[in-house]
Amino acid sequence: MSPSDPAIRYFRLPRTVDRNSLEQFAAALRKRVARGREFACLLTTDGELQRLNREFRRRDYPTDVLSFPTGGAADDYLGDLAISWQRAREQARVFGHAIETEIRILMLHGVLHLTGLDHETDSGNMMRAEKRWRRVFRLPQGLIERVNA
Repeated sequence: MSPSDPAIRYFRLPRTVDRNSLEQFAAALRKRVARGREFACLLTTDGELQRLNREFRRRDYPTDVLSFPTGGAADDYLGDLAISWQRAREQARVFGHAIETEIRILMLHGVLHLTGLDHETDSGNMMRAEKRWRRVFRLPQGLIERVNA
């Protein structure tokens, strides 16, 4: 895999979704947020996210994004993300923006987790980082702010 070819796999993603813009965003995340380290992203269905959530987190419900870090800070490969495009589509409707925007929000959130941040345990470090990167990438309100609002 080369830095110009982010690893995004798609499962049943509607043809109307701009894959090229998502791949460009993933490349920007890799370069800037992940500092050149690789990650893979699967855009899939609610059913697959529910299966993964049940299998790996023992929570039997669909979710919007899951992160699977490799755990090695020095590794060139950070880990994997799984994003439900169906959940992203619904959240985009609720928040009044495009599905691509919502997928970018979810991808940023997931990559921050891959870098070792955790909003449940880090006293606001991830929230501050997410807010800063959202400004850089001109993204609307992020996941952590939505939950805390």
